[in-house]
Amino acid sequence: MDDAQDYDVIVVGSGAGGMLAAVRAHDLGLKTLVIERSDHYGGTSAVSGGALWIPANGESPNPDSPELSLDYLRAVTAGAVPEAKLRRYVEYAPRMIAHLKALGVRYFTHQELSYPDYYPFAPGALPAGRTMFVASTDGAVLGEEFFRLREADPSYRLFNRIAMDNEEGLAIAAQAKGWQLTLARLIFDYWSDIRWRLRTPRDRQLKLGGALIGGLRKALADRGIPLQLKTRMRTLLTENGRVTGLVAEQEGQVLHIGAARGVILACGGFEQSQTLRERYLDQPTMASWSATPRENNTGDGLLAALEVGADTEFLNEAWWAPTLPTPSAHAPNTVRNLAMFLERGYPHSLAVNRLGKRFVNEACSYHQFGQAMLRDNAATGANMPCWLVFDATFRRNYALGSLLPAQMVPDSKLPPEWLDNLLYRADTLAGLAAKLALPADALAATVARFNAGARQGVDEDFGRGGNFHNLFYGDARHTPNRTLGELITAPFYAVRLDLGDIGTKGGPKTDENARVMATDGQAIPGLYAIGNAAGSVMGGAYPGAGATLGAAMTFGCLAAADIAQERDHPSR
Repeated sequence: MDDAQDYDVIVVGSGAGGMLAAVRAHDLGLKTLVIERSDHYGGTSAVSGGALWIPANGESPNPDSPELSLDYLRAVTAGAVPEAKLRRYVEYAPRMIAHLKALGVRYFTHQELSYPDYYPFAPGALPAGRTMFVASTDGAVLGEEFFRLREADPSYRLFNRIAMDNEEGLAIAAQAKGWQLTLARLIFDYWSDIRWRLRTPRDRQLKLGGALIGGLRKALADRGIPLQLKTRMRTLLTENGRVTGLVAEQEGQVLHIGAARGVILACGGFEQSQTLRERYLDQPTMASWSATPRENNTGDGLLAALEVGADTEFLNEAWWAPTLPTPSAHAPNTVRNLAMFLERGYPHSLAVNRLGKRFVNEACSYHQFGQAMLRDNAATGANMPCWLVFDATFRRNYALGSLLPAQMVPDSKLPPEWLDNLLYRADTLAGLAAKLALPADALAATVARFNAGARQGVDEDFGRGGNFHNLFYGDARHTPNRTLGELITAPFYAVRLDLGDIGTKGGPKTDENARVMATDGQAIPGLYAIGNAAGSVMGGAYPGAGATLGAAMTFGCLAAADIAQERDHPSR
């Protein structure tokens, strides 16, 4: 690639939204380029669960419709998002899935394992069916491109090697019925793949976000769409108010690349920029707490759009998720924050602030948990971090991030530096409180009240386990409430939870076709933004698992369609 090359469309970022936008643009007759600042493609999408929240998808086990889905989105976004944009998402998301399936990227709803919507009491909420899952695929079809695909998060890999899908991961994490057979099958399949084992310890099977990105990468390759790694956008080029290309840097070389029809910003949010976090987020949070890939997502799209006069929205919002700072067992002196998506719903655990008091229904969605951390910290100054406290029964039976249950990996087998660093342990609650610098009397009173409710299966303070969302994340074997269990069995444990995220959700303001809007209310010709590089169609809400990728990919398709329509009807 050099300065002489020009394209119809340049897509900035190689996540799922950007890659699908590039494929759709190509299939609509547009010469397309994808650039990616990292030396690996896939971005945050590759390390995600790969799920998509698709309303009215036609495959839900529960009755759904566009109007019911709109009722739900209107309720959870609380008027912050224009009706036209919500409606556009609901109407086009099922068509986006059809595009994916035409590419050979298979999505389906799971009749037994289907995530519930995250706001169970909102009008139009469903207990299952809007979240769709990606089928696993063979990574060997990518050839050498397999090794440039960003690897999955360690919490999605067994022993940091073996890929797991949602069903396999949940079964092992909760020690559900048949989990031993699942574990044995995964280990056998991995080690029996002898030729691949001789080549690399990476599992050949692509699952979750890796399966989605692998499928899209193959679609790019099949079409001859160039994907240029280590190429970072610096600024946008404009002519008479229209975006006509961009300036990029590739290993020290400055490139001027033309885009006759449009530039699509799909390069993520700004969560890895401490400067932008401090500028825009309401309370101080650290970039290191984020669960997204380090050194990416530093706001390149936002800064470039601001330079050409873009309006912005939701810059104080993020896709919040509590994260666990986890020392790496494979990279010395390295700590990564791993998102705690579901572990908070298992019985025999509770979360407390640094006053030793509960502040939230622990089994709520990870986004709502993060919002509760913010509210509690604003009120008490004693959150961020908070603590997840649990007993030996929890430790024995359930996984916690990359920390496998004690039945599989007992404390004696953990790296010594993990104890009282990642995993705090004491024989008594008072001893644990001392290690955590918590008021011992307050923690004891909190646990006593929680235990009394757990014996009855009722959480009078926060209603934990009282709705279909909570119950999905509990342990179906545990009664009378699958999310509530007493903390009575020593030793007692705790882990620190930071206010992390899986991306920021504010950026350039866009319309229902993903066109970036200027501060005067008009669209900036030739400039589009999708995913976390744009203000979210979800506003400050998180409707359900897969809402991040579902929106990015849907509006990626819409951006490509709008560019093609403008080419065909330039005077519109």
